[in-house]
Amino acid sequence: MYAIVEIAGQQFKVSKDLKVYVHRLTNEEGSKVSFDKVLLLDDNGTITLGAPAVEGASVEAKVLQHLKGDKVIVFKKKRRKGYKKRNGHRQYLTQIVIEGIAVGAAPKKAAAPKKEAAPVAEVVAEEAEAPKVKKAPKAKKEEDTQE
Repeated sequence: MYAIVEIAGQQFKVSKDLKVYVHRLTNEEGSKVSFDKVLLLDDNGTITLGAPAVEGASVEAKVLQHLKGDKVIVFKKKRRKGYKKRNGHRQYLTQIVIEGIAVGAAPKKAAAPKKEAAPVAEVVAEEAEAPKVKKAPKAKKEEDTQE
């Protein structure tokens, strides 16, 4: 069983007991976190596709540690101009372990009944009764006014 879930703006293919590095989460180390935005769910060949997310599905995970990623060096140079720029970056990451994928959790609250819209037949009848106004044709420009 695996799922494609959106975590901190990125999509990951996860399964039980998988360790994943994601962008830094605000949760403390050792705490449990749940991700509700499950985009796809595969249960032994039965695929459930969300629109945009699968309702009632969630991924449970545990925060293992917060760390920094590898340093990335950005070097810019323009030849024969004396222009050189060197910049570095280390991304803040969180390591999580997937503890399980829950399917069919508690359903969301039912939405309040919607107000009924005006019947379409009345709107069409009002448009038919209104007199139609034709626009006057535009006057043509006379190029040769001198005779």
